[in-house]
Amino acid sequence: MTNTGKKIGLAVVGCGYWGPHLMRNFSDQTDGDLRWLVDQDPQRLERCGERYPQARTASNLSKVLADPKLQAVALATPVSTHYPLAKRCLLAGKHVLIEKPMAQTVSECEELIALADQKGLTLMVDHTFIFTGAVRKIRELIATGELGRIYYFDSVRVNLGLFQHDVNVIWDLAPHDLSIMDYVLPQKPTEVSAHGACHVAGSSVENIAYLTLKFDDTTLAHFHVNWLAPAKIRRIIIGGSKKMLVYDDLSPDERIKIYDKGLVLKDRSVADSHQILAGYRTGDLYTPHIDSTEALRRETRHFLDCIRERHAPESDGPAGLRIVKILAAAQESLATSGSWITL
Repeated sequence: MTNTGKKIGLAVVGCGYWGPHLMRNFSDQTDGDLRWLVDQDPQRLERCGERYPQARTASNLSKVLADPKLQAVALATPVSTHYPLAKRCLLAGKHVLIEKPMAQTVSECEELIALADQKGLTLMVDHTFIFTGAVRKIRELIATGELGRIYYFDSVRVNLGLFQHDVNVIWDLAPHDLSIMDYVLPQKPTEVSAHGACHVAGSSVENIAYLTLKFDDTTLAHFHVNWLAPAKIRRIIIGGSKKMLVYDDLSPDERIKIYDKGLVLKDRSVADSHQILAGYRTGDLYTPHIDSTEALRRETRHFLDCIRERHAPESDGPAGLRIVKILAAAQESLATSGSWITL
């Protein structure tokens, strides 16, 4: 896109871990005007204000939303605040980018989507990983049929800490890989089952969990999330009828590996009825070229483009809603000892 016209006035709410990353990327966009930084912690607010002196600072939203030159707000705050803050921004006529997950409940997501549609505003969810070159390449490989029919999507996202107090490990870590699955697979899940456990005395917040998702066909998806792992792992394996793929987000130079491997079933007419003759196909292993553009740079650019061009974001409200529906169903399954919950 060619950047023309007035700059888009922006505010970033939340100066903790993620907010400064948003500030840096928005300030680097030539048509973005970082006007406001908002946080209730004066020390964090001061630190960010020193780094971005062109922006004013505030401890609450009232003065910020009254700024007529402010057009968009990015929320990098705890999930419990997403709905009330996003609603205030939308009611004030501001476009909104919300950190994942979109909200705490399905009904909150639905209300925000309806409000944004009613006011003709852009509502986007910060599913950062779908803007990485690796995930976009995976989507392309699946869409072009290079992997064949998808059999399974298997994800591991584990590390030691950091423990959250307001959400369990499912709400903290699973949105990343659920949003990747939602983006790259053409089919959508129909049921979810979840098992989890808490190992911290005096807490009821699950620190380890396993989610299994069923689809209308024979595809299965499985997610392992864990705050108590001895090593940090960020890996997804996708198995198809033609090829298989491993995505390792922590690999420095080989994020994606594609294996020309698979199972070949032989003619059963020559076998006993109780046996299946199988052969294994082993071909080449290769690593495709991955676009190295920073995901958050591409995402913030996309948010501004959507505002200017009035088109739906790739990670729009309905995409955020789909992820929260899975999270809410997984939470219900946890409470009922892993029962299958319809999505």
